Amino acid sequence: MTSPAVRSASRDEESTVSALITLAFASDPMARWSLRDPQTYLAVMPDLIRAFGSAAYDSDSAYVSDGFGGAAMWLPPGEEPDVEMLDRLVRTHADPTILPDVEAVFEAMAGYHPETPHWYLPLVGVDPARQGQGIGGALMQHALAHCDRDGVAAYLESSNPRNIPLYRRYGFEILGTIQFGSSPVLTPMLRPPQPVAG
Repeated sequence: MTSPAVRSASRDEESTVSALITLAFASDPMARWSLRDPQTYLAVMPDLIRAFGSAAYDSDSAYVSDGFGGAAMWLPPGEEPDVEMLDRLVRTHADPTILPDVEAVFEAMAGYHPETPHWYLPLVGVDPARQGQGIGGALMQHALAHCDRDGVAAYLESSNPRNIPLYRRYGFEILGTIQFGSSPVLTPMLRPPQPVAG
């Protein structure tokens, strides 16, 4: 089976990428814990995606596979999610009974981010109808090749335990776990740059 082709998405394609990631995260433990109501999830998730990863379009590091089967939003070294927008969305839309735990999760996430230059992957997802076709792996390989050429580490938080084996296969190492109150486990992972062959 040939690996799906991957390219950079343009800012004009942001709504399509957002819809794809919203679909991909519809059963994600962390996303659905923090946005339990289906209507709220569908309404708010595109704004969360924008807050987490919109800056990827400015560095041509919002990647999509052919036919929009999957997408990944990578932030380059020095670029951060829109923390103010994230905070506002969480305070407005999270269930008030879990809000302290949601805030504690975000605070712990900030504590795990490496202090050295790194690429950050806040969002990656595959259309549920297209899973098992190698799309997630193709997206990872495409981005990690850039990291290795630049000699820069890659960092992510896995919000779904099912994805950890994929990340480990591509060289990510578990740094710890984040869990507060009723929250699912979030797993910060770091991948040192790998030697480039040749």
